[in-house]
This record gives sequence, structure tokens and C-alpha cells, in this order.
Amino acid sequence: MADFRRASGSMERSHYSSRLEEETRIYQSCLNVHDLPDIFHYWSNRHVRPKLEEFGFSAPEDMFRKYALKQSMIRNSEKRIVSLGSGNCQVEIDLALHLLSEGRSDFVIDCLELNAEMLERGRNAAVKARLSDHLMFIQTDLNQWEPTDEYDLAIANQTLHHILNLEHVIEQVKRSLGPSGRFVISDIIGRNGHQRWPEALDLVQAFWRRLPPSYRFNRRLGRYEEQYEDWDCSREGFEGIRAQDILPLLIESFHFELFIVYANIIDPFVDRSFGINFDASADWDRSFIDRVSERDEAEIHTGRISPTHMVAVVGNDQTIPLSFHSPLTPTFCVRNPSRPFVSTPTLDPSDTYDWAWPHSDRSQLEFVCRQLHESLTRLKVEKAITEERTAWALGLDREIAALEQQVRQLQKEFRQTKRELEERTNWALQLDAENQKQARLIARLTGDMDRLAWAQALDRRFHKLLDGVFRMFRRVLRSLLVRRF
Repeated sequence: MADFRRASGSMERSHYSSRLEEETRIYQSCLNVHDLPDIFHYWSNRHVRPKLEEFGFSAPEDMFRKYALKQSMIRNSEKRIVSLGSGNCQVEIDLALHLLSEGRSDFVIDCLELNAEMLERGRNAAVKARLSDHLMFIQTDLNQWEPTDEYDLAIANQTLHHILNLEHVIEQVKRSLGPSGRFVISDIIGRNGHQRWPEALDLVQAFWRRLPPSYRFNRRLGRYEEQYEDWDCSREGFEGIRAQDILPLLIESFHFELFIVYANIIDPFVDRSFGINFDASADWDRSFIDRVSERDEAEIHTGRISPTHMVAVVGNDQTIPLSFHSPLTPTFCVRNPSRPFVSTPTLDPSDTYDWAWPHSDRSQLEFVCRQLHESLTRLKVEKAITEERTAWALGLDREIAALEQQVRQLQKEFRQTKRELEERTNWALQLDAENQKQARLIARLTGDMDRLAWAQALDRRFHKLLDGVFRMFRRVLRSLLVRRF
């Protein structure tokens, strides 16, 4: 069981690493993260901007500026601001310039970003704007972020829906905010992976059937979609990975001071994939977008569908009253995942297309034929690439087989060498034992010889002394004999 847990943990880390690499790759060369088609700006200016202006700003960037200035006036000490997922730091640079223009210079903005290339672009832009003293650039994975400072303001601009460990990040923000600190957010709070919930997808498909074929071409993926394909954007990177959990976790952790929500079924028609097909200057296009947006708002206000976009200000001060568009409170806008799906009324009982739009059949046919030709060309190219890759893969497979044969031969030689090495090792050990035995014998003989050398020297001294005694005895004897005779 322990081995299984370790293996599972290793797989999860590997999967997380691959997602992290994909997220980094997607944004490392992205110069304009929030680049959107003209029809989006038409829709947002007509249908979203008035909602925001009721609360004193006209865009999320204005909201960041407003609350940064408000926080800068609370106390006299240096203000610390943290920006989660700052990207190229365009919002942070704009925020710093705004504070300076209002006479506030006692602030530092910590720019937290995973992507080193984006952070470096932000650093260079800050140098050009002479803001290096006010912006700090910190490369970090927010999923593992541990703040070391207390902040007066935290901002998150389209960041939270990229975060996997959302509970951790929200907990760290709450912990790092002072008693009067605020967390200012602009984000996407719809279904994970930016998909539609069934009740909203039903309405998207109903409007989809009213679109001319040329408007159903997905520019980002290069494909025609007869029916809108509800793609899960979170399969590879972190796009929308926990979007539907953002609002419930914020409700659980913070007090809401401002809460503005909007949009759901309008999203696919104004995003980067299909919005570019619309002409923001054409009457039919604008009218279609207006109809979708009006139906969108009506459904959100009844509670049949939940909003996908949010701008909000939250904090720890429970005494501040909530500002919102009735009845759209935070709790009202949380979708209950267990809620049974009830199909919303369709727009028109007519089948397939609604041909009441000012586009000639010939132009649409030409468009479809052109797209078919382009698709066939792509298929030929892809086929050639596939064949080339297949040939390469087969060649690689043969090389791998040859390498495997070499490996097997090397393994055989290794086993033989190992056996010989073991035999020689045993022989060497035996020889070493014999050498040690001989060394001990030689040591004993050396000791004996040392003792023998001492005995020989003593023997020579004894014989020399004895010889002297004999000579003395002979002299005494001769002397006695001479005296006697």
C-alpha cells in the first residue's frame, strides 16, 4: 500500500509538472494576454461597462486603481501591494503610475509570476517607466506561495482560474492582509475548463443554429463546428482548472464589499475563437450579439443560469455593506452542482439554420468551399508529416532493436566478466590469506634470527673470555713450573 501511495504521488507530480510546462509554454511569448476581438469590445462597452460605472469605474483596471488609491490613504506608513499572477506587469505599471500621479509615492508592489519571460518583460517595462523603486519582481508558483509580508492590498487580474491549489492561495492572501486590507479581483467563475453547464449549453446551441456557417469557424483551432463543441480548456495547462470553486471559497473566507457579475452564454460568441468572425461595424452582427446578451442577462437574473465573470472586492472587515446588483448576491450566484438539469426554452422551434440574415447563399457556399480546400490541404500536409514521422519511427524502432541486441550481448559479456571477476577475487583472497600466513612466519623467523644473533655475539664473548682464561692459566702454570725446577 505504501508503494502504491508513493507511485501515485509520483504520477501526480509528473502530471502537475507537465501541466506547469504547458502553462509556461503558452504564455512565454504572449505579449498581450488580454487581446480580444473587436466584437468583444463592442459587447463589453454596451452591456458591461454601464454595470461597472454604477459603482464608480468603467473597467476592471479602473477598479484596481480606485481601491489602490483608497488603501493608500488609510495609514501613513509605506503601503505594500501584492499582485497575483502579474504576467507582463502591465496592470501593475499602470497602477504605479496612477498612484504617483495622485501624489502617492510611499508604496511597493510585489509582482508574483510563474513565467520568467513575462516577468523579465515586466522588469524591462518598469525600468523604462522609471518605476524600479516601486515594483518588485518575484518568480514563484502561486500553488506553493508563502507570503512573508503583511499587505494593504492584494489584486488578482484573471489569475485565480489558473490556480490548482486554490484553497492554499486564498488562505495565504487572507493571512497576509491587514485588518483593513482588501483583495480586489477580476476573474472567471464559470464551469471548470471554461465549459458551459448543461442549462447554459442548451441556450448556446440554440443561438448557434442561427449563425451563418462562416461564423462557426473556430479560428484558434482551425476547424468548422456545426454544433458548438464545449471544449475543456483545462486538459493540458491550467486554464480554468478550478474556476467553479473560486466564488464558494471566497464566500467561505472573506466578507464581500463589492460584487458585480455578468455574462455566460455570450462568451463563445465574443471570445478569441469565434468572436473574430463577427464584424463589429455590421448591423446584423451587433444585433445578434445584443440579442444573446439580453437573453443572457434575463436568464442570470432568474437564477436559471449562473454568471461566468466577476469583479469583486473582499476583505476581513465585516462592517462594510455589500454593493451589488439585486438579486445577484454572491450566494445567489453560486451554482449548485447537484441541481438537476432543466432544459431552458429554445429560441425558435425551427430546425437547423435561421436564414433570416443578410448574407447571400453564394458567399456562404464560397466560404465553406474555401474552408474545405484549406482543410484538405492541411490534411495532405498532415498526412505527409505523419508518413515521414512513421518512417522515422520505424527506423528508430529498428535502431532500438539493434541497440537491444547489443545490450543483450553486453549483458552476457558482463555476466561472464562478473563470474571471472568473482573467481579472480576468490583467488586473490586466498593468495592474500597465504601471504598473510607467510608474513606471520617470516616475522617469527626474523624474531628468532634476532635472538640468535644476540646469542652468537654472547657466545663469541664467552669463548674470547674463556680463551683469555686458558692463556692466563698457561702463563701461571709455566711460571710455577719454572720456579719449581
